[in-house]
Amino acid sequence: MTGSDQTPRIGLALGAGGARGLAHIHALRAFDDLGVKPSVISGTSIGALIGAAYAAGMTAAEIEAYARDSLTNRVHLFTKAMTIRPSSLSGFLSDGGLRLGELNLEAILSVFLPPAVPDRFESLTIPLHIVATDYHAERPTVFTTGALKSAIAASAAIPAVFLPVQRDGRFYIDGGATNPCPIDIVSPLAKGVIGIDVTGGNTRAPATRPGKIEAAYGFNQILQETVVIWMAKAHPGAIMLRPPVQTYGVLDFLKAAEILDSTACLRDQVKAGIGRLLA
Repeated sequence: MTGSDQTPRIGLALGAGGARGLAHIHALRAFDDLGVKPSVISGTSIGALIGAAYAAGMTAAEIEAYARDSLTNRVHLFTKAMTIRPSSLSGFLSDGGLRLGELNLEAILSVFLPPAVPDRFESLTIPLHIVATDYHAERPTVFTTGALKSAIAASAAIPAVFLPVQRDGRFYIDGGATNPCPIDIVSPLAKGVIGIDVTGGNTRAPATRPGKIEAAYGFNQILQETVVIWMAKAHPGAIMLRPPVQTYGVLDFLKAAEILDSTACLRDQVKAGIGRLLA
């Protein structure tokens, strides 16, 4: 909303969490239900991707339909995946060569992003702030202008899964390493802030020993959850909401329909939050 000073300006922060972040779509549906728009959006990782689609003018219903169609149809997924294979050995080596589990996210996004997402920030209808982590500087970087898709890739480049993304001579990894739910980015730009946190959590019994992969994944999630907790304490006026995503992993994109169905409660929670801010 970008009306007069008497109209509350609402900032929306969409956090990191991989497939868990599909729940963000319900937050966008809440805005659409009420016929209002956030005046500014900040996003990290999956939050940057979904925030970009909404900032580009897509409705929440369109984003959800695209996600369900793209991520639940295995044949469709396989067909699209085949289009991003390196066309030559030199191309394969330039993408990092034989690095187990490291994929070129920029190439993947070029195929999987909705066509409505533009090439540059300047074509968006809502201001968007994308958070990535500058690997060598060991600090967050916020992108607001220039090439949009490389900024999304930089923000979502999960280490050991995706190659670090080079942009403007710097290398970037997942923004979740430094700012998993960037409420601090939109807080100075809006009178009220709603943050959606999809980090951390597990539902395993306390007596169950986690496996090596599970422990490594959990370690990262616990760190991100800790950062979000401290961020929320530093911004007590922000409305922080967390959908029930504990049972899903960062890469559970094939469970897109299940994640969307099980987190639908977020829609009403965000509507209630918007109502509080408007009041």
